[in-house]
Amino acid sequence: MKKRIVILGAGESGAGAAVLAQVKGCETFVSDTSVIKEKYKTLLNQYQIEWEEGAHTEEKILNADEVIKSPGIPCDAPLILKLKEKGIPVISEIEFAGRYTNARMVCITGSNGKTTTTSLIYHIFKSAGLNVGLAGNIGRSLALQVATEQHDYYVIELSSFQLDNMYDFRANIAVLMNITPDHLDRYDHCMQNYVDAKFRITQNQTEEDAFVYWNDDPIIRRELQKHGLKAQLYPFSAVKEEGSIAYVEDGEIEIQKPIAFNMEQEELALRGTHNLYNSLAAGISANLTGVKKECIRQALSDFKGVEHRLEKVCDVGGVHFINDSKATNVNSCWYALQSMTTPTVLILGGKDKGNDYTEIEELVKEKCCALVYLGLHNEKLHDFFDRMGLPVADVHTGMKDAVEAAYRLAKKGDTVLLSPCCASFDLFKSYEDRGDQFKKYVREL
Repeated sequence: MKKRIVILGAGESGAGAAVLAQVKGCETFVSDTSVIKEKYKTLLNQYQIEWEEGAHTEEKILNADEVIKSPGIPCDAPLILKLKEKGIPVISEIEFAGRYTNARMVCITGSNGKTTTTSLIYHIFKSAGLNVGLAGNIGRSLALQVATEQHDYYVIELSSFQLDNMYDFRANIAVLMNITPDHLDRYDHCMQNYVDAKFRITQNQTEEDAFVYWNDDPIIRRELQKHGLKAQLYPFSAVKEEGSIAYVEDGEIEIQKPIAFNMEQEELALRGTHNLYNSLAAGISANLTGVKKECIRQALSDFKGVEHRLEKVCDVGGVHFINDSKATNVNSCWYALQSMTTPTVLILGGKDKGNDYTEIEELVKEKCCALVYLGLHNEKLHDFFDRMGLPVADVHTGMKDAVEAAYRLAKKGDTVLLSPCCASFDLFKSYEDRGDQFKKYVREL
């Protein structure tokens, strides 16, 4: 009898999981409470997969042998709780896809830096001629690639939401950039729940696997003592210190193992402390995979960067505009502000995820000449930042007004930085939509 697989959510991961389930001979059904995008309807129809949109028909879902849920659906959603009550396993697309491939998995997570690091590792592997796929939070669905292509390696960005429903999946190389408060609204406002989700990237690792991590992160160091990992450890830091196998010394990047590697820090394509960490993590991952030193050096020096991450837009009237819309938490904004070299008008705000703005308080005082609050509910921003005495503009209407307000507040030589600290869903479809609108209205000034 065919195994019945139900997929909840028909976005990139859900549609891909459905195709893989169908290809593997399962009875497959897809359900989404929203309207399914045309490209995913076309894909589902192409594989003759039954789907519904605008509602969940429970009798078609609660008879599943296994359910694959979209990372965006909370684990305590009523339908998920009903499935758990019936003892029906609920897994992630990544967990499902991992069953059907023997490719080596290079997996990256962290509160910040994971997209840049993932993109950088993929760029190095691709430049070195490896047969590699890019998947997870960026790139195309891992399940769809496993169903329709054949790669030797996958470089996968994993959010905490994706990690939540992974059980037997194994990362051959697991990279953990850092852990700072984020998504606490999804984790009962309990930091340890979020930390535990991030550390799931190390589960199932063996002595043959590698765990690459930032050596100066106090949470990671504390958790390492608790977990007793079997994987080989590859800690990195900005400067040489006890335990680190990768660091900068006398202007040179040094990676000690598995193969000694060095290059001038000045040759790195990406600037700033946060990007140094990204480059070190990527360099170690490539080194572990056996990529030749000259390929690693070349790729680290010619990488073009990630859209919506400290992306220079243009100068208008002597004012620099930088799009950092991907900064959806406070720590990301901290890194952005740290890299500013001119007086900064900071645009921040959106859907607050339980943010603590204390982390950026000193940098705002040091670097910012004005603030623009952009969101439907800016009360928390007023409560925290107004006491600093900086000029403030309050915008509830959208990006056009925010850009114009920031430009009015800026002087020649200043920088306007969109680094919101928050999710985008109050006024925008996504952080990409938010960043695209920012760039559009800046260019129209």
